[in-house]
Amino acid sequence: MDGIVLTFHLAGINNQNFLMRDDQTGSYWQQVSGVAIAGPLKGKALRFIPADELTFGLYKSEQPAGQVLLGVEEDEKHYSPIDWEKQFEKMPVVVEHPGEGFESKDVMLAMSAFGQERAYLLKTVLAEKLIKDRVGAENVILVVGPDNDSVRAFRIPATDFYRTSETAATMLMDAATGSKWNFQGCAIEGPSVGKCLEALPLTRNYWFDWRSYNPDGTVYRTPQR
Repeated sequence: MDGIVLTFHLAGINNQNFLMRDDQTGSYWQQVSGVAIAGPLKGKALRFIPADELTFGLYKSEQPAGQVLLGVEEDEKHYSPIDWEKQFEKMPVVVEHPGEGFESKDVMLAMSAFGQERAYLLKTVLAEKLIKDRVGAENVILVVGPDNDSVRAFRIPATDFYRTSETAATMLMDAATGSKWNFQGCAIEGPSVGKCLEALPLTRNYWFDWRSYNPDGTVYRTPQR
C-alpha cells in the first residue's frame, strides 16, 4: 500500500466482522471490504484478489499438480476447530436485518460487479443448479459444479445458456451455437471452441454481515412460475 509492505494481524471484531491492524502504520482494516476504517491509512482500500472456493476433489481434478497449504503442526492448537462454522451458527448476532425473509446466519453468495452489489442465497443456488440473472446492465449466470457444492459465476452474452449434464467437462450449452461449455467457463465443443466466458468473483458471507455493509445491495429472488 503506497509502497509500504504491510503485515496484518487480528485486532478484534467490528459488528462480528474480522478487524485487522497493520503493524507498520497502526491502521485498522475491515475484512469484509478491505477498507481501512481508522488510522493513518483511513479510506485506503486493499486490492481484491479473486479466489475460488472449491471442494478438494474438484480442485485436484482441475489442477492435478496443484499444491495445498498444510497446517503447521506446532501451531495447530491455535487453529479454529474444523466445525467452527457449526459452532458459530449457535452464537447470537449483534446486528440483525429482519423483514427480508432471511435468517441472520443464512449463507449468501455475494457479487460486486457492473456497479451493483448483488447477493444470492446459497441454498437457493445449490437447489436451482443454474441461475440466470442480470446485474447492472449485464447478463450473468451462476452454475453449481459437479460436486454439488462449488459455485462459479460468469458474464454471458445475450444468448441463453442451459445446463446439460452433471460432468465438469460438458456442463453447459448455449442456445445460439449449440456449443458445450465446461465448469471453467470455456467452450470445448462446437463453433465456440477456444472461447471462455468472463469469470465473476463470488464471496461467501452471512446475511447479517453482507446486509450490514451493503444496505443498498439487491438480492436475487427465484422468479415466480
